[in-house]
Amino acid sequence: MSGKLVRVGTTYIPVNNVDLSTEWYVNNLGAELSYKDDDKTIINLADQSFFLVKSPQNETSNFIDIYGEERFSLTFEVYGLSALEAIHRAFQEKEIRVGEIENRGHAGRNFVFYDLDGNKFDVWSGPNS
Repeated sequence: MSGKLVRVGTTYIPVNNVDLSTEWYVNNLGAELSYKDDDKTIINLADQSFFLVKSPQNETSNFIDIYGEERFSLTFEVYGLSALEAIHRAFQEKEIRVGEIENRGHAGRNFVFYDLDGNKFDVWSGPNS
């Protein structure tokens, strides 16, 4: 193979209401708005481009694993446990639906959070925590 994949350029997230979701991502996660029309928004967040795409009610990026557990498809990283704890508190203060900080048996700690449409995301403190 002469080429190789070099990075993830865009992640697509299904949303019910493009306007409300855009506002939520900008105000709660600090995303930067890049483009918006009636069917989609392009935001920049965590050095990546995300398309918020108008989708049917109850459509999410989540999936069910073989044990029947709802899983996230994306993990964000922060630098260290103190940064993880700080963003967890900030999300709680903004009344974002968040899970508890967890020890999953590997380096670092994690917690999950949800957007307005129930898309589930993970946050990891990194390996040096």
